Amino acid sequence: MAKHQPNLIMCRKQPGIAIGRLCEKHEGKCVICDSVVHPSTLVRICDECNYGSFRHKCVICGGVGISDAYYCKKCTQLEKDRDGCPKIVNLGSTKTDLYYEHKKYDFKKR
Repeated sequence: MAKHQPNLIMCRKQPGIAIGRLCEKHEGKCVICDSVVHPSTLVRICDECNYGSFRHKCVICGGVGISDAYYCKKCTQLEKDRDGCPKIVNLGSTKTDLYYEHKKYDFKKR
């Protein structure tokens, strides 16, 4: 997901022992390159991204996590799994703009 949307920012802190999760929409995809083939290494996230209400949430969108997240074989060979915590920490400007556009039009209808 982050490969296709450059405005998304990853946490990149030192990962801990917590395993990243993915929601139903992103299940089976690599967290870095968004490919669906050859899951290889489990995704580890930092303790801050797994604390409190963030526990068991999707690494990409923040939805309810139903399956473990994996890096693909290619990202593991390129050592992208060692870059730090891959959790997305911002929504991105397109989702934020969409929220305010809906809000703007709701106020005009009244």
